[in-house]
Amino acid sequence: MLKSLFHWKVWVNILLAAAVFVGAVWLTFRWLEMHTNHGKEIAVPNVMNKSVHDAIKILDDSGLSYEVDSFKYDPKFKPFQVLQIYPSAGSRVKDGRTIVMKVNPRTYAQVSVPDVLDRYKGLAFRQLEQVGLKIGDTIFEPSIQRDAVLRMMYNGANLKPGALLPRFTTIDLVIGAGPRRNISVPNLVGLTVQEAKLIIAQNLFEIGLVEHEDGGGDESDIVYYQDPAAMDVRDQGMQIDIWASKKTPAEMGGKISQLNSIYRIKMDYSMPDNYDSDAPVYQAPAPRRSETEMTEVPRPTAPRVETSNVEVKKQDAPKSTTDQRSKQVEPKPKVNTTPVTPKTTPTKTEEKPKVKKVIVE
Repeated sequence: MLKSLFHWKVWVNILLAAAVFVGAVWLTFRWLEMHTNHGKEIAVPNVMNKSVHDAIKILDDSGLSYEVDSFKYDPKFKPFQVLQIYPSAGSRVKDGRTIVMKVNPRTYAQVSVPDVLDRYKGLAFRQLEQVGLKIGDTIFEPSIQRDAVLRMMYNGANLKPGALLPRFTTIDLVIGAGPRRNISVPNLVGLTVQEAKLIIAQNLFEIGLVEHEDGGGDESDIVYYQDPAAMDVRDQGMQIDIWASKKTPAEMGGKISQLNSIYRIKMDYSMPDNYDSDAPVYQAPAPRRSETEMTEVPRPTAPRVETSNVEVKKQDAPKSTTDQRSKQVEPKPKVNTTPVTPKTTPTKTEEKPKVKKVIVE
């Protein structure tokens, strides 16, 4: 078996296989050198701080490809100025290598405006600042939504959520200042439903019930009744109900009378017939006399009244009420407030009369 390994034919086959392998490898590398331009490298030209148009022209002349990408906007540089390149300037690359250029854009990158409508102003400010937008003027407008964002404005026009604006753009906000009180309700009778809705919105009232006589929804119908009535005083934000028909208000007299009986209830503020308007009058109490005055006043002597000796039995009938009313009260004698001087006798000049103590009950 060993003799067969050293046969000349075996060695010939081995040498032929080795030659084929070496030739294949050599041909492969030659093909790669030709295809990849091995040994033919190009230095990347310096296009930093040049305009993107000039940089593209230089790369085309050098046989290099390019790719332009926007960079973060920097107001210190000119728009479309090349700020970075990769590979860097001076690097040696193959012919056709793509060079990536970072260019300063015309302005800031665009951002989407967040939806902050009907939200509290403090929360709206934070959301707008997070996306890079600035708050300009805050305009307060009467509305029932106090401190809520009603509208967003940019250059005097209404701004819708989702619109694209450059970063750091300044926008204005319209914020609700709360409803106004005691506002006269506008007169809507005789107008079309479309005109009535517009006037209601302009006066910052809310549209309530809209009832059409035929049950449809034609906004060209004429308003023949409203609640609250015209010139009534209401707060802004209150609802106004309207009734409309294709007929004129003069032709809807019966329906108007029926609605008046429901929505125009009159209150009777007249006084009843049995109302007693006489109010009790306060009377001040009579002043009381002091004890000194009471002691100095002598007791008056009441006149004697002769009474008959006829005894009244207990079984007698009581006196009638008419007799009691007819009985007059005897007038009280006037009290003399001046002290009475006692009479003096010639025999007893030194004696002084004693003052009697009188108790008036």
